Amino acid sequence: MAGQKHQTTKIQPVILSGGTGMRLWPLSRALYPKQLMPLASKLSMLQETFRRVSNTKRFAPPLVVCNEEHRFIVAEQLRELGVRPRAIVLEPEGRNTAPATAVAASMVAAEDPRCLLLLLPSDHIVRAFKGFLAALHKAEKAARSGALVTFGVTPNWPETGYGYIGRGAALEDAPGCYRVARFVEKPDRATAQRLLEAGEYYWNSGMFLFGAARYLEELERLRPEIVAACRAAVAGGQEDLNFFRLDGEAFRASPAGSIDHAVMEHTDAAAVIPADMGWSDVGSWSSLWEVGEKDAGGNVTEGDVILKGVRNSYIRSDHHLVAAIGLEDVILVVTDDAVLAVAKDRAQEVRTLVDGLKAAGRSEASLHTTVYRPWGHYRTLRAGERFQVKQITVKPGAKLSLQMHHHRAEHWVVVRGTARVTCGAETLSLSENQSAYVPLGVKHCLENPGEVPLELIEVQSGDYLGEDDIVRFDDAYGRTHEK
Repeated sequence: MAGQKHQTTKIQPVILSGGTGMRLWPLSRALYPKQLMPLASKLSMLQETFRRVSNTKRFAPPLVVCNEEHRFIVAEQLRELGVRPRAIVLEPEGRNTAPATAVAASMVAAEDPRCLLLLLPSDHIVRAFKGFLAALHKAEKAARSGALVTFGVTPNWPETGYGYIGRGAALEDAPGCYRVARFVEKPDRATAQRLLEAGEYYWNSGMFLFGAARYLEELERLRPEIVAACRAAVAGGQEDLNFFRLDGEAFRASPAGSIDHAVMEHTDAAAVIPADMGWSDVGSWSSLWEVGEKDAGGNVTEGDVILKGVRNSYIRSDHHLVAAIGLEDVILVVTDDAVLAVAKDRAQEVRTLVDGLKAAGRSEASLHTTVYRPWGHYRTLRAGERFQVKQITVKPGAKLSLQMHHHRAEHWVVVRGTARVTCGAETLSLSENQSAYVPLGVKHCLENPGEVPLELIEVQSGDYLGEDDIVRFDDAYGRTHEK
C-alpha cells in the first residue's frame, strides 16, 4: 500500500482533484481543469489547497485522489512546492466524491481506523486561514465523538449556485457544532433569499471531517456496493512510479455518487460547523468576479484589456488585446481558440454549453491548444490539410519516449537551448537555429540535456496527424501503452 504510518493525533488531509470545472470554460477544460490553474493567486488552486494543510504540524502529509490523465501535472505542482504527499491515487474515471473518499478511507483505515479525514476539494478558495483552523478545531471534537461533520459557510447573498445546509440542535459534546436538520439543493432566487433571511442556513462548502472507519461504517450501511467496489479497487491496485493506480475494473463497478447524496442526507450522524473562512468554490465566472479585485467601475480584468464605460463585469484575455465599450454585468473571456460572452447572472449555464460541445465532438470541450506532458508541453500554432505546426518546450533533463509514427514525418528546429536527437541509428546534438528531419516510420527520441528549457518548432506532415499515431518503445514515464 502506498504511504507511511501516521500518528492518530494528526489529521489526514484528503484532497480531491478529479473535477473538470466546466463552468469555467473556455479556460478550464477536461484535460487541464481549473484546479491546476492560478486563478486566485500566483499558485494554482491545487497548490493553494496543499499549502493550506502544510503549514502546521496538525496535519499528516496529504493524500490526493486525481484523474489519471492529470497525474504528471499534479506531481509536478507538488514538486514545485516541495510537498511530499502520502500518496497520489489515480482514478481511471470519475465516480464523484463518495467513491473517491471511500478509496482514501480504505487506505487510511487499514493503517489507523481512528484517523480523522479532512476532505478538501482542490478547487476552492479559503482566504481566512485562521477562521479555517478555528472551525477545524471545533469540528474535531465532534468528529472524534463519531459525527460526520460538514463545514457550512455563512451566506452573504442569496446565491443560487450553492446547496444549503440547515442547522438543528447544538451538539452538547462539541460547542459550536450543530446537528444537520436539512439539506437544500441549489435553490431559485426567491428560496435563496428566504434561506438567507432565516439565519439558520449555510452554504454547503463540500468540505468534511470524519473518522476513516466511521465514514466507511455509514457508507457500508447505506451504499454497501460502493464500499465493496472501492475496497476491491484498493486491494487490486498497484504502485506505478510515484502513483498508486486503482484497479480499473473494480473501481468502474462502483456506482457514482456524492457524499451528500450517498451518506449525509440519510445519516443521523451528520453535523455542521459554521465557518467564517473567506470561502468560495469558484464554481463559475461570476464567482471569480465576486472574489476578484475590482476597479472603480466594479470590473475585474485579467490580461491585455482596455475598457470604456464598462461596469460590474469580468473581462479576461489570455492572448489577444480585448477592447470593450459600454458593457454591464457581462462575462467576456478570450483564449487563443475560443471566446465566451455571457450575461453575468447566467454564468451557471456555461456547463450546458460545454455539454453541447461534447455532443458535437468538438475538441475545444476537453483540449487546450497548449497540452501538458510529463516532459514539458506543446502548443499547436497552426493546423491545416496534411500539416501541423507546434511549439514544443522540454524541461531541463527531460526526455520524450523512443517512438515512431506510421503516418507522419517531423522536422524540428531548435529555437532555444540544446537538443539531443536520436533518429534511427544516428544521435545528433543540436543548438539554436539548427534542425533535424525525422522520416516517417523511423524510431526517434528527443531529449534536453541542458539546464534551461529546450524550445523548438515542430512541423508535421503526412496523411494523418492525430496524437494516437504514436508507437512507443521505451518511456521514462511508463506510457508505452498510452498517448
